[in-house]
Amino acid sequence: MEPYRIPFTFDRASAPHYYLRNTSRETLRGVTVSLLGSGVMPAALPRVLRPGEHLELAIRGEDLARDAVLVIRWLRSSGEEYLWRVAF
Repeated sequence: MEPYRIPFTFDRASAPHYYLRNTSRETLRGVTVSLLGSGVMPAALPRVLRPGEHLELAIRGEDLARDAVLVIRWLRSSGEEYLWRVAF
């Protein structure tokens, strides 16, 4: 399997509003975001993110950097599933 670059940027600058942007050239399907640990985030259905599109995530918590991890799941056009763990 050849290396595959993570197709996202995760912008933390406007916390508690975070932005997950598709920086790749491909449409990503079944994009879901799960918060593990402490904190609160509204649930959302799987999404399609075309190149350049983003999701706005509202995430609140006492100390997310210490107590939480964000897990992003997506499918490439080939149907392959990927996961990416993001720290705050």
